[in-house]
Amino acid sequence: MKTLNVREARKSMTNLEKLLEKEGEVTITRRGEPIARLSPVGRKKRIPTHRALRESITRQEVQSETLVREDRDGRG
Repeated sequence: MKTLNVREARKSMTNLEKLLEKEGEVTITRRGEPIARLSPVGRKKRIPTHRALRESITRQEVQSETLVREDRDGRG
């Protein structure tokens, strides 16, 4: 973890992405007291393909149209 004062933080804003990759977390201080902590958000999750989504959904044993028909018939 790297510690920077406010002035150093302002100077390093252009290299912030590289600094976070290298250090993982950066603490910004004012007069020796921590005022902020910067950390990388993390990697974005990949958007799954349509095929992957379809394959991840478990199949129902009874089709939904059958369930709806039974429910309607049961109501009268």
